[in-house]
Amino acid sequence: MLGVIDLRTRQTPDFIRTDLGDGAFLEEVLGFVEDHEVVMGELCRELDLKAETIVLFGRPVPVPRLVAYHADPGRHYRYSGRDHEPVTWPPVLAALRERLCEATGTRYDSVLCNHYRDGSDSMGRHADDEPELGPHPDDVRIASISLGARRTFRLRPRGGGPRLDLELGCGDLLVMGGTTQRLFVHEVPRTRRVVGPRLNLTFRCVAPRAGGGA
Repeated sequence: MLGVIDLRTRQTPDFIRTDLGDGAFLEEVLGFVEDHEVVMGELCRELDLKAETIVLFGRPVPVPRLVAYHADPGRHYRYSGRDHEPVTWPPVLAALRERLCEATGTRYDSVLCNHYRDGSDSMGRHADDEPELGPHPDDVRIASISLGARRTFRLRPRGGGPRLDLELGCGDLLVMGGTTQRLFVHEVPRTRRVVGPRLNLTFRCVAPRAGGGA
């Protein structure tokens, strides 16, 4: 299957760095995945994408997107009150991880996949600061690959201040590093614009759960 889709990424990417102050920074590679629409189509066929619900104020609420979690053994991930068991890496996703690790110099062991079917699907305001990401939040590097339609990625300082909007899609890579998760929150807001589907892959390094194996 890999030979069919010819997975290509920029082998020596030019990272565009944005310093956000106080040790927070972003690094972008525009068009990191070159055949992003083909890769997205294959990933949507092989990923374990599911509709989820979360409990708010005692009531189950549908998550406004489809979600899949793939990871190395023992890399459980909990967010929004839900435990996500590691599911093995399918071939195209595994190949994409290898290209990403080579480009960034970071060995990612898990990925959260969010499929936005249209403009009504969204991601609420949050920070990737869960305990599973390690005891040193200022060392966390989150790598996000956006395939398909461009959507607004909005970053806001926790204490208030100007927001930063990035239009991410079409195979773009965004790395959030340093103090970004401690000082900022981010979201993908709903839009009334007519937009096509988008698949976001957020790669993390997750600490193995105690007693759960390597």
